[in-house]
Amino acid sequence: MSETTREVKAKLPVEKEILLKAWELMSTAKRMSDLYNENIQLTSKYVHATSRGHEAAQLALALQLKPQDFVAPYYRDDSILLGIGMRPYDLMLQLFAKREDPFSGGRTYYCHPSLNDPDKPKIPHQSSATGMQAIPTTGVGMGIQYKEKQGLAEDFKGENPVVVCSLGDASITEGEVAEAFQMAVLKQLPMLYFIQDNEWDISASADEIRAGDATHYAKGFKGLEVITVEHGHDFIACYEALNRAITTIRKERRPFLVHLKVPLLSHHTSGVRMEWYRDDLEDDRKRDPHPYFKNQLLGLGIKSEVLERLQMEATERVEKDFKKAQKAEDPKPSDLTNHIFAPTPITEERGERDPKGKEKTVMVDSALFAMRELLEKHPEALLYGQDVGHRLGGVFREAATLADKFGKDRVFNTPIQEAFIIGSTVGMSAAGLKPIVEVQFADYIWPGLNQLFTEVSRSYYLSNGKWPVSCVIRVPIGAYGSGGPYHSSSVESVLSNIRGIKVAYPSTGADLKGLLKAAYYDPNPCVLLEHKGLYWSKIKGTEGAKTTEPSEDYVVPFGKARVVQEANPEAVKRGESCVVITYGRGVYWSEAAAKSFPGRVEILDLRSIQPVDAEAIFAATKRHGKVVVVTEEPRGSSFGQCIAGRVVDDCFEYLDAPVITVGAVDTPAIPLNEILEATYLPDEDKVREALERVLSF
Repeated sequence: MSETTREVKAKLPVEKEILLKAWELMSTAKRMSDLYNENIQLTSKYVHATSRGHEAAQLALALQLKPQDFVAPYYRDDSILLGIGMRPYDLMLQLFAKREDPFSGGRTYYCHPSLNDPDKPKIPHQSSATGMQAIPTTGVGMGIQYKEKQGLAEDFKGENPVVVCSLGDASITEGEVAEAFQMAVLKQLPMLYFIQDNEWDISASADEIRAGDATHYAKGFKGLEVITVEHGHDFIACYEALNRAITTIRKERRPFLVHLKVPLLSHHTSGVRMEWYRDDLEDDRKRDPHPYFKNQLLGLGIKSEVLERLQMEATERVEKDFKKAQKAEDPKPSDLTNHIFAPTPITEERGERDPKGKEKTVMVDSALFAMRELLEKHPEALLYGQDVGHRLGGVFREAATLADKFGKDRVFNTPIQEAFIIGSTVGMSAAGLKPIVEVQFADYIWPGLNQLFTEVSRSYYLSNGKWPVSCVIRVPIGAYGSGGPYHSSSVESVLSNIRGIKVAYPSTGADLKGLLKAAYYDPNPCVLLEHKGLYWSKIKGTEGAKTTEPSEDYVVPFGKARVVQEANPEAVKRGESCVVITYGRGVYWSEAAAKSFPGRVEILDLRSIQPVDAEAIFAATKRHGKVVVVTEEPRGSSFGQCIAGRVVDDCFEYLDAPVITVGAVDTPAIPLNEILEATYLPDEDKVREALERVLSF
């Protein structure tokens, strides 16, 4: 090595191999963006955005990440993907929505990645990522911290995992970002919030949409260290700032926010062109990372011919991959329904439902005992939500004693933030854990629906099977005891329309325990709707909710109904019988009403809302020819009417009478007054009237 070479090497602020790799990838990203624009008629078939202008910041991050790390890039982050080892061809398969797209199999947009390769940082599925990704990604950080505290984490010899959440500065105004930041500082999680600030939110400029940038906002979160990079187009400045943050997080396990000011040199997306609204393009072009980096490298003594050769090779590779990707195979129609649900091991009822010698127990205790058994057996299981911790153990005492027995790291309270409670399960599951979370009342689930619908339910499908979300979400539900408009709602119609989640609604303690166990072992997101009026069987006529506690290995598969009572075979043969299809508290209204028609009424308890036991429904319909559906929801547009509609669609020729749905009154809310509440709800008399009408045919 010559003295001159030694002198140049000594001056390099970053290793030469990294600088040259960054130059090669920056040239790759630039050529990809230019090529997409040159072929806009072809590439705009499906919407895309590129990292043009953000390349330096993104590559400075990506080139420091390791396979044990997690990263959540957003839709402008194709340079991050190149930096962690993805080929232009891989990204172009997604650009053209091809079958071999490694992220989603052609199901989602360009630069909406999900990756679970052993040699690269992990990328759980996320949606369009305008802030919603902050919660699932912070959930990963919470999961990693939990594993480290519980002794479940792999030993990375001091190179502990970092979790990176990439956000545009405009997304900081999302309320869900605040929930993520709050948990990151409360728990001191190993998070890096990577904020790219180009001062635009589509066509809205920064002065229109924010009172301060991410650094001002972060001051409200004590314990979140902030680093600002004024020159986000400077690869070396970005690399050094990020290296400081990443190195600290690996050792000290606390959160950072790195705010990088970058130019935006391409369109918001292929469908929203920059020339339509931008008035600052000339200023931004003065900060183009590509020529800036080239001049830096030349100034550091790296030869021009080396840079030109790398740029030429990158250009040739991009153009070759572009042609190849266009010819790749498109998805097949048969691919459409792949990866809706991950296969579950629980496909049949197993274990002892009614062990001899045991006394009956209330429904809430059956759930409590199931939780205790799961936590004892599975160290990867944990429970969190509002007020489930050691002081109260849940407002219904459904988690009583669990925090005392298993510790505050495994059973703990969260702030009042339903979005985080639900959305964090995506990240916890990706980290290899099994989160069991609680939404305190069904009425409180609404702030979490964005996460449930957009992140939780779609992860397995849109990641093409790579990232199922394995979680249990417990939700007390239903009206009784003057709970009023904010503690009594039924929400099953909404949940049944969220494809990709499973929903159960048991009516007995045995079924609650069996379904809770099945939900735990199911690799999919499972929601347990637990009627709080049945928890203690305090309502007259609901004593049947109390059951003998089943054995520890007892499971009830989702999608399998239960026959509560059968009709007399002779009545069936004479055409004098009917079936009531119901669930939850509807079982008990139906039982009471059926006493007026001895031997003539079969009651089918669905137990599961999604998937629903269509086979049992249709078989019972064909057996009796007369159907009543009973639901606690308001009758109009309800899940019950959906069941009635399916019966008509699939079994019309077997029907001997109209299908009647009995439900609550269609009011905007459930009144507090007990007289009004009773008037609102279905009851024995209303079900009896429906049975009388149907059986008269």
